[in-house]
Amino acid sequence: WDDFAKKADELAKQSGTITLRKDGDVQHAFAKANKVVEAKYVYPFISHASIEPQNCTAWFKPESGQLELWAPTQNPAAGQNIITNVLKIPKEKITLHMTRSGGGFGRRLSADYIIEAAAIAQRVNGPVKLVWSREDDMRHDHYRAGGFHFLRGAVDGKGKLSAWHNHFVTFANRVTRDGKSILQPGSGASLSGDEFPGRWLENCLLEQTPMECGIPMGPWRAPGSNVFAWVFHSFIDELAHAAGRDPLEFRLEILGDKEMMPGTGERGQPYNVARMRKVLKEVAEKAGWGRRRFPKGQGQGIAFHFSHRGYIAEVAEVTVSPQGQLKVDRVVVVTDIGSQIVNLSGAENQVQGSVIDGLSTLMYPELDIQRGRVVQSNFDQYPLLRMPDTPTKVEVHFLKTDYPVTGLGEPALPPLAPAVCNAIFAATGKRVRTLPLLRNDLRWS
Repeated sequence: WDDFAKKADELAKQSGTITLRKDGDVQHAFAKANKVVEAKYVYPFISHASIEPQNCTAWFKPESGQLELWAPTQNPAAGQNIITNVLKIPKEKITLHMTRSGGGFGRRLSADYIIEAAAIAQRVNGPVKLVWSREDDMRHDHYRAGGFHFLRGAVDGKGKLSAWHNHFVTFANRVTRDGKSILQPGSGASLSGDEFPGRWLENCLLEQTPMECGIPMGPWRAPGSNVFAWVFHSFIDELAHAAGRDPLEFRLEILGDKEMMPGTGERGQPYNVARMRKVLKEVAEKAGWGRRRFPKGQGQGIAFHFSHRGYIAEVAEVTVSPQGQLKVDRVVVVTDIGSQIVNLSGAENQVQGSVIDGLSTLMYPELDIQRGRVVQSNFDQYPLLRMPDTPTKVEVHFLKTDYPVTGLGEPALPPLAPAVCNAIFAATGKRVRTLPLLRNDLRWS
């Protein structure tokens, strides 16, 4: 990891390999800015670490050529396809039963454990049950990619955000496409030119440089958004404070008064600004934003993010002891996922789980890669959040709107990390620019 970090620093001094967005005259805007803020945000590779390791039961019957499988997969078609392509068993002779899963989070979209069981079953006269050990599961994951963001933001004399520059150094592997070898960023490791606040600013430069790593990567709950939200909404908070502005007021000003922001480019999605404004104002109201003064060591932070078609805003309240021990006291979440929620308790559980999962990921996990191998192998080296450390209160509010219903398992996770880190700054005056939190000294006096 240290070698990757050094290389990223070197690459950041050059222009990005890919220009994702270039609007206005960024250099001129920085030159005439009242204040310029620069920051580097870093996050590590992490594992899915689902409680149930990868497993599959397979039974191949040579007399009929039939293969029957039982697997906790998120993507049965992928399992069928890879078996047909590699083991040459026709699809019509493959039956795959989906079992309940002890956690997936994107890991079970891959089918490596399914074809492994199938290959063994072809050589055994009887059913085969394959269960990976925890060490197998952690060291042979398809990881959430790490990343390095080199950011600059400009604030003008009126305290408005006037320019934004992000050079994202990301991780990639070589693939062949149209007969050419190219570097393909991992799942969730490629930035969109439409990411907030890009479309909203007259002067914006978004660049990306892929860095070859040879590490398997795959989708991890709320791919991309789970880290981009932390980077962008933490840095926006930095800029709000540099401008001497209230963080809520600063964000609402950036959003502006448009109803819709059209998508641009190949991956562009329309952004309903009116929905996000309403969600942001509502979470501020529910959380009592700005109504009380917190003593030193306590603070409130706010963040929002649009992802996976959900509009979510969150406020976190934290206490940080003088010795640097963090406790998240309260999280308030307001979501707009459309016109109807059929199972209210299930929806609340999804949001509460996202908050706890997001907090766990913020605080503890990281993977180190030494000589091409993942160092961590079990939970003694890769801790997760324990029950006593979960937030004391998680308040969930749903705005019922006239829009089509969207999913809820992913969009409530991304805003948690920036809301907590912004609250830590409010409590201690310390910025968190490196994950996990374990790497940061939060002590204050």
